[in-house]
Order: sequence, then structure tokens, then C-alpha cells
Amino acid sequence: MAADHNLDAQNAAENEVEGGEEYLDPNDVLIEAPGDGDAYMEDPDDDEGDDRRGAEEDQQGPQEGDDEIVFEDNSIQQFPTHQKPVFAVAVHPTLPIAASGGEDDMGYLWDINDGQQIARLSGHTDSVSCTAFSADGTMVVTGGMDGKVRVWRKIASDPSGKQWEFLTEIVGPDEVMFLRWHPKGNVLLAGANDSTLWLWQLPSGKTLQVFAGHNGSVQAGDFTPDGKHIATGDGNGSLILWDPRSPAPLWKLTGADGRYSLKGGITALGINPSSSLVVVGGSAGGIRVVNLAKGTVVGALEGHDPGESIEAIEFLEFGAGASIGQGSGIMATGGTDGKICIWDLAVMKLRSTLQHDDAVTTLVSHPQPNGHILTSGSVDQTLKTWDARAGKLLQEHLGHQGPVFKAALTVDGEVVVSASDDGVCLVFNTT
Repeated sequence: MAADHNLDAQNAAENEVEGGEEYLDPNDVLIEAPGDGDAYMEDPDDDEGDDRRGAEEDQQGPQEGDDEIVFEDNSIQQFPTHQKPVFAVAVHPTLPIAASGGEDDMGYLWDINDGQQIARLSGHTDSVSCTAFSADGTMVVTGGMDGKVRVWRKIASDPSGKQWEFLTEIVGPDEVMFLRWHPKGNVLLAGANDSTLWLWQLPSGKTLQVFAGHNGSVQAGDFTPDGKHIATGDGNGSLILWDPRSPAPLWKLTGADGRYSLKGGITALGINPSSSLVVVGGSAGGIRVVNLAKGTVVGALEGHDPGESIEAIEFLEFGAGASIGQGSGIMATGGTDGKICIWDLAVMKLRSTLQHDDAVTTLVSHPQPNGHILTSGSVDQTLKTWDARAGKLLQEHLGHQGPVFKAALTVDGEVVVSASDDGVCLVFNTT
């Protein structure tokens, strides 16, 4: 894929400064994309979607002899505007605002408290598969199966976050598989279906790197929590560690590498809080724990049913007294077997198993002091909140009428927002 590979390591290195200074050059020039009707959004129309639970689903009503189906619903709010499957949801880091994207080729910003639409994130010509807020909450991005990455910016003079403007459109990947913001600056990472990996600087939209080392769809990836490296996995099972300043891999593991030997593609990836370990899960059920500094396998975990894909990986903080071994941590994995396995990576052993009735699709860990709390979403149409330390179900969240694809927590962990195949986003209390 054509790209400026001479957007060199030196350029990126000059923009990232250790010690809490700005990651980006403050003199970045805003590049405005051609106008497409997204320039300014306030008081948007609210007539694009009906309340699916308030509308009549059958004009004639149930026929004689039919069993009436009653759906239990304990959600506290809903956003029904998509009306087609919703694939992505994210929550603003400080404000009660959610972003969602779906099969209707649309993204939306909406108020978690009242369910009202704040802004339409339009411009895609295929499904919106991912969305994410920048670490400081000033920008939100959508990525689609059309290969477009579109960026919006919050109007600085509005502290409520109800006013956003279109910023720019970035083109590069053929189909966006995931989006991740750098934890310390406005740098955006995207994995692509064409085996490439892209790194951009915002708000300028400047391409910093195009990484070409995978030979399959780059399905999973993230920055390390310290922001110094990037770990990515592809559909052929390869795992690569990158320095953001260089297009060359630091190390690469493939299915042919001895102890690694992960069968099937990588479907989930997680990095521990101390940035010392990366964990990958495969489509055939295998889990590998890899030392980030050396690229060596330190554990192969078996707990999910053979042949069942690992769909989500999340690290937890159990607090004082837990066996966490040199910052390795406690980790949860969710699979298509409906299991959530809780692992102690200090001893590389299974601690407990939690269970859904169908495939687990998403896991989100709660912030401290409740780092032992975990919320999961499933194809069984439910979300569940667990005490992972005790292996106990705390709450079951009901209301969806289709598989749950994604979930995101508010900053205090008291509310979870979900995206579902039924075309609706729901909001639930977790406390």
C-alpha cells in the first residue's frame, strides 16, 4: 500500500518527550477535510429512530394460542437511533457521553443520562466497526469497513461536551479492524485488514508510520500502558512488537516458533499494567503469555474448550494481598465457549471460571478501588457484573434482544454502556 515510509523515526521521536511533556508538536497545523455537512453539530434532529420498546412490533397483536414473549429489562437508559446492529461503543473519559457505530454506516454521540443524540458522526459508506475517544477527551474517532478514519473535535468553549465539529478524514487502511489512542498524547493507531498498521498524529492527520510486517489481517493491537511500544497480532497467528519511531519490528513470533505455536489467528490481545507482558488468544482457543522485553513465551494457558475462540482479554487489579508476582497481574479471558477464565499470571494458573450461556464477546474491568470487579457481555443477550476475586455474580443486566457485541464503562465504573445486534445501545447501573 502506498505510504510515506520516510515519515521517519526522528520525526516521531522529536514529538514524544519523556517526563509528562507533550507527545505531539504543539505547532501542528489543523488540516480541514472538504466540507460534507459535518462542520458543526448542535441540537441534532431526534427523529431518526423510534423507541423500539415503545413501538408496536405487531400491528395485529398476538394471535389466539400464541405465547406472549416478555423481555425483562433493567436498563436505566437507551439509545435506539441506529436501528441496525451496533458494533462499537466507547465512553468519554470525563463526561457522560457515549459514542457508538454500526451497520447503518453511522456513528453517534449521545448523552448517557437522558439518551438524547448530541451529534451525528456521518461520512462513512460502510459499517462503522470501531470508535474511540482520545485520552484527554478532546477528540473522538470512527473507523469503518470502508477504510475511512474520521475525526471530530469537541468545541473547547463548551464544557458540557454537547458541541462537536468535524476535524478531518484520514485515508490509508482498506478496512479498519481496530483503533487505539496513545495513552499520553494525540497519536492514533489503526490495524487494517490488508495486513498493514497505521500511525497518525492528530489534529494534523500526519502519517507517522506505516508498519508492514504482518502477513494477515491485523485483528488486534494496542499501545503498551507506558506508551513506549505497540503490540499487534494478525489473522495468521503472528505477534509483533514495534517501536513507534521505527517501521522495523523489534521482534516477531509466528506459528512456527517452538513454544509459541499458536494455532489459528489472533483474536484478542492484552498488555499488563506494568508493560512487561503481552497476552494473546487465538481462534482455536490457545492463550500465550509473552515477555515484552525479550519476545519469549513464559506461559501457555489451557482453560477454555478446545477449538473455541478467545474473544476478549482484560487485566484486573485485585489489590493488596493478591498474588500478582512482580506486576504480572490477574487476567480474565472470555471465549466462545461462554467461559470467563480468571488467571493468576504470577503462577500461570487458573484461579476460577465464570459462565455465560453463550459466547463471551467483551470484557471491561472496573477502576480502583473496585479493580476486582469485571463486567462481561455475551451472545446470550446479557451483560453480567462479577466479583472476579470471589468468583461471584453480582448483577445480571437484561434488556437486549440480540447478542451483545461491545461494552464500555464510565470513568467511575458505576455505569456500563452496551452495543448490540438488536440495533440499540443500553445503559445499566453496575453498583
